[in-house]
Amino acid sequence: MAAAAPGAEGPAMEAEAGGCGGEGGSPQGEGRRLPPASVSNGGAAEGSEELVELKVIWNKNKYDVKVRLDGTGADLKQEIHSLTGLPPAMQKVMFKGLLPEEKTLREIKVTNGAKIMVVGSTINDVLAVNTPKEAAQQEVKAEENKKEPLCRQKQHRKVLDKGKPDDVMPSVKGVQERLPTVPLSGMYNKSGGKVRLTFKLEQDQLWIGTKERTEKLPMGSIKNVVSEPIEGHEDYHMMAFQLGPTEASYYWVYWVPTQYVDAIKDTVLGKWQYF
Repeated sequence: MAAAAPGAEGPAMEAEAGGCGGEGGSPQGEGRRLPPASVSNGGAAEGSEELVELKVIWNKNKYDVKVRLDGTGADLKQEIHSLTGLPPAMQKVMFKGLLPEEKTLREIKVTNGAKIMVVGSTINDVLAVNTPKEAAQQEVKAEENKKEPLCRQKQHRKVLDKGKPDDVMPSVKGVQERLPTVPLSGMYNKSGGKVRLTFKLEQDQLWIGTKERTEKLPMGSIKNVVSEPIEGHEDYHMMAFQLGPTEASYYWVYWVPTQYVDAIKDTVLGKWQYF
């Protein structure tokens, strides 16, 4: 038994000697772990691709996926489609802002464990939800038309009579625009204080900020959004976010530029427009 030890060492040493002279100069232990057919001249596995693990969040569901780091945003949309059934054209994919389709995940610095937020509805969801929601909104509008215009009501006049804020954002009448990348600022709230609206799409939140504090509201907690043009200044609206079950829970914002009104409603109520 003792005489067998030297013989056992011999083949191992021969294998080590044979592994040192390759073009890649790979360390000997690595040469033994990979079959020669799967190793390129540079010592890396042929056909191997770097993968990144992501957490995809859509419709309150979470998916753990592995995708190619050198795949594009469009490739990721296809992967999301296979997971959720949500067509790429109906997807709004968020990672530090809207995910560009033409760039690779490596280029936009996606790392392991990154959270990818997806917003959008399947065709069946749209058909099932939009019809009753639109009918309800039409009923609300019809009821509002029976009332005195909001901008003439006493509770609103005390704010509107202050006049248009000097630093309010410019308005573009007759145009609909997507939400800007910066907060909407320079507006008043119901107490006449300055207020700004920040839409955190990747977190599915609306931040309402004042000088004193910032309220961070989940989009799903906002029951409704109503608005009305300001008489004499129809390129601006007064707008309310319903935070509870009754009108008493409305949070009013005045002097909202008209070009952003539809985008705000669609974003908060979950009815996305695709540009």
